[in-house]
Amino acid sequence: MFLNYFLVVTTNFAAGLLGNALFRRHFHLLLSTLVLFGPFLNLWVSQYSIFAKRSHFLYRIFLQSGWGWTCVFGGSFTFLLSYSIRRSLPLTLRHLSRLAVAGGLWLGFRKVLSLLENATGSCYEPLSVAPEVVSGTNEAGQPLLLLREGETKAVCIKSGMLWRGYEVSEDIFLLCLCCLLLAEETAVFGPYLNLGGTSGAPLRILFLFCVLLLSLWLFLLFCLLAYFPQFPNQLLGGALGCLSWRATYQSWYHLGPSWFCPGRPGVGLLAT
Repeated sequence: MFLNYFLVVTTNFAAGLLGNALFRRHFHLLLSTLVLFGPFLNLWVSQYSIFAKRSHFLYRIFLQSGWGWTCVFGGSFTFLLSYSIRRSLPLTLRHLSRLAVAGGLWLGFRKVLSLLENATGSCYEPLSVAPEVVSGTNEAGQPLLLLREGETKAVCIKSGMLWRGYEVSEDIFLLCLCCLLLAEETAVFGPYLNLGGTSGAPLRILFLFCVLLLSLWLFLLFCLLAYFPQFPNQLLGGALGCLSWRATYQSWYHLGPSWFCPGRPGVGLLAT
């Protein structure tokens, strides 16, 4: 009894926050501010923190498969909410197609960014020199490097060499895209409850998992910006994530549901 009461109170509060018009209108601005000024936090955070190590389990387990976690929980919530309201499989699949669009954007941009990095970057091999040459450094104190032509970034790094070139942070791009997607997809739950919609424990638990996942993505975004600042790579990644959201949820989906547009979250589900 107590657990059910706690679940209802917690999900109602979270749904009210995510469904608030003020929050929905300014969440992307909060995200943009974090990406823009987050690297300055490196001046205050401790480099001895457990989050200052890339080997931390949060980075290994969640960050490396961030899109998978977002699809599992975000897709399950969207499916269960849509199908439980209308009992229409075509309508449910139409709402799920927004995740397919986001997944296509993620895979497409990863491919484009990989091609861009390989086209603009170069691979360098550290030289092993005689001890009298200042232990492998030049007069400026920098390690001596040999340019290796024709190597891709993946092969270069796998071979233990150095890759230097134009890069965009894929991690920041993914986290910003997932945060904005989860905020949009879960925001419909608040208006649904306000209209008297029924919601059992499975739906509320899935919603709570989505909220926790959104909180985790924000925390990891904060950690990457604060402990591993890479300007302007991270800024470009964040801008790409926000532009993807702007082009879909704020532009394309507003055209209304049709054969070429899945429509906005909640369209066709909430009876106003």
